[in-house]
Order: sequence, then C-alpha cells, then structure tokens
Amino acid sequence: MIRIACESVSKRFYRHSGRQLLRQHARSLVIRRQTHTIFQALEDVSFQVQSGESVGIVGRNGAGKSTLLSVITGLTPPDGGRVNVNGRIAALLELGAGFHPDLTGRENLLLNAALLGFSEREAHARFDEIVSFAGLEDFIEEPLRTYSSGMSLRLAFSVAVNLDPEILIVDEVLAVGDQAFQQKCMKRITEFREAGKTILAVSHAPEMLRLLCDRAIWLDAGRVMMDDCVDRVLDAYGAPSAPVGQGR
Repeated sequence: MIRIACESVSKRFYRHSGRQLLRQHARSLVIRRQTHTIFQALEDVSFQVQSGESVGIVGRNGAGKSTLLSVITGLTPPDGGRVNVNGRIAALLELGAGFHPDLTGRENLLLNAALLGFSEREAHARFDEIVSFAGLEDFIEEPLRTYSSGMSLRLAFSVAVNLDPEILIVDEVLAVGDQAFQQKCMKRITEFREAGKTILAVSHAPEMLRLLCDRAIWLDAGRVMMDDCVDRVLDAYGAPSAPVGQGR
C-alpha cells in the first residue's frame, strides 16, 4: 500500500524586503509581484513511500526538508502538484505547538491528541501510558506554566508516539529531555519500525538515519537530487559512514 505519494509538488514563498511604513506595505500588497522576491522552497518533488518503509530526508539548511513535511502533513498547501496520504499521521514537527500554559498537563494532553486527529476516547484509553512514558505522573494535574521546557517536550512527544498512528513523521526532535529519555524515544520509534509502521524522518544525524531508515531522499534547493538506499544517499551527500560494528 502506498502511504505517502508526492506528485510534482511545488511550494513557493514571498520574501519581504524588510520593515516597511504602512503606506509602503499597503502599496506592496497591491503590486506584490514587483515588490517581493519569490523563494522556491520545493520544485517538482515526486516520490512515494510504501507501507512499512522507513525513509530519511537529508539536505542542507534551507533545502526544503521541513517545508516538505509541512506540505505532507497538511500544515501548508502546495502551490503545484498533488500530495496523497493514506493513513493516520502523528507528526513530530514543532513539539508543544498548540499547548496552552494556563491549562494543566492533563488538559493539554487531551487537546494535543485532538489536534493530532485522535478521538477523546482514544486519548483517555492511552492516558496512563502517555503520562508514564513522559514521566509526569506527579505533575500531570499542574498547569503547564509550571513545567520546564523539557517536561513540556516530553509530554508532546509522548502524546504523539503513544496514540498508535500508521505514519510517523519526525523532524529533528529526538534531542528531547535527558539521555535516558532520548534512548526511550529512539526505542519507541524503532518499535514502530519493527511493527511495520511507516516512518518519514528528517535529521542531520547520519548515524540515526542509517540505524532507522531503509531509504533516503536528498533534497537540494527544493529539488530531489537522489532517491536510493540510505547508505548510497548518505555517501553521495557526504555524510560520515557509521563506525565499524554499527549500522542498520
């Protein structure tokens, strides 16, 4: 089954020249094409991800990686082409997005689950597991403003990975919490892979991609430069090889 299909996907943004007076801003809205520079974030991007595949996305900063994930998850629409997603997604993009500091951990957990597309019944059924994974049993009834940033991130990560999605999308968020929690995160994502879930991951850590992914896509200036097995792509991209005795 094809879980993710991108067909000639393009996305562009308008670059503003800087701060403007009100009259300058109003004028620029009328003649946008003449006063704004177009930045082509994605151009003619096509690929498919099959059910059970683990695919990494690599590229330098500004290559279009995060924009591609935003298009796939529906956070921003493409300007051209089509995206088709078949399955329920948990996206670890901006952990904690949608959290409210005046709500309790419990209330934010249920709110975040709803934003990810899960029902109240599903969230309640996995509530204890989510709280335990995050290690927040003693704080879950406290307002989020009393949490450290690490505690908030642990809660957000735990919500996403414990609601049993069919597709997991990860964007550079594995440095969550202390080393013990990071290992717990990696173990859970590995369990997703072993259970036949579909994973799409962006990372600048080649050792993590070699461990987690079967295949990789190299983006540069919004275009697909290479789509092949993870080792070939990382070698071509110039990522260091895994140490002897380590790997997938």
